[in-house]
Amino acid sequence: MNSPVSRHTLEAKYRKSKIWNGVLVAVIAFLGIVVVAQMLPGQSPTTTPEASDSASSQQAGGDMEFVRRDDDDPKAIGDVDAPVVMTEWIDLRCPFCASFARESLPQLIEEYVDTGQVRIEYTDVAYFGEQSEDASVAAQAAANQDKYIDYITAIFDDAPENGHADLTRDILIDYAEQVDVPDMDAFTADLDDPAIREQAQAETMNAQRLGVSAVPFFVAGDTAMSGAQPVDSFRDYLDDAVAKAE
Repeated sequence: MNSPVSRHTLEAKYRKSKIWNGVLVAVIAFLGIVVVAQMLPGQSPTTTPEASDSASSQQAGGDMEFVRRDDDDPKAIGDVDAPVVMTEWIDLRCPFCASFARESLPQLIEEYVDTGQVRIEYTDVAYFGEQSEDASVAAQAAANQDKYIDYITAIFDDAPENGHADLTRDILIDYAEQVDVPDMDAFTADLDDPAIREQAQAETMNAQRLGVSAVPFFVAGDTAMSGAQPVDSFRDYLDDAVAKAE
């Protein structure tokens, strides 16, 4: 495993990574609107009419219902008052989520988050079995000690390029130690907390209700995008969202 990663050095950690490509272009319906997304092999985000009707509801100010804008949110990066909030749904065992985190995210942080244009808010899902749910619980345990960003960064940094990461209980604890979670006793206790597990399960069910059936999945403003796409695709996507917000 690598050395601990600071929340404030997330961008620098991956600056030298190459841009990942090889995704397919598709047009999907999400949140009751037509959006352009690039699909990964074996992934087909779908939405039901019920999910579209529910997910398309907006909060005051134009944000979608799942946008939090909490200044103390440990699962977010960027200015709470940024014009655009980009929500990203992730599974910590997803190799494509890891690819995006390593290869596109650092540049996007520099160009959009650090400049105050975009805030990124994460939502965990468990789409790849029991270990994914365990990892979601562990991520929340890290979030309870303001170590969420450090924690998911460390996991994605070590993730294999293909296949799903092996995230056993011991490995999840090792990552907590790696990123200097202050109270390891509290962290391990949280791993066995039924309320935290129920919260993780609820996040997964809510994502499915919204029509998020593949990860990584993004919503910025009123437009969705799927897949670990090249950074230029995200520039176009975020430029459009920022322009609409302004």
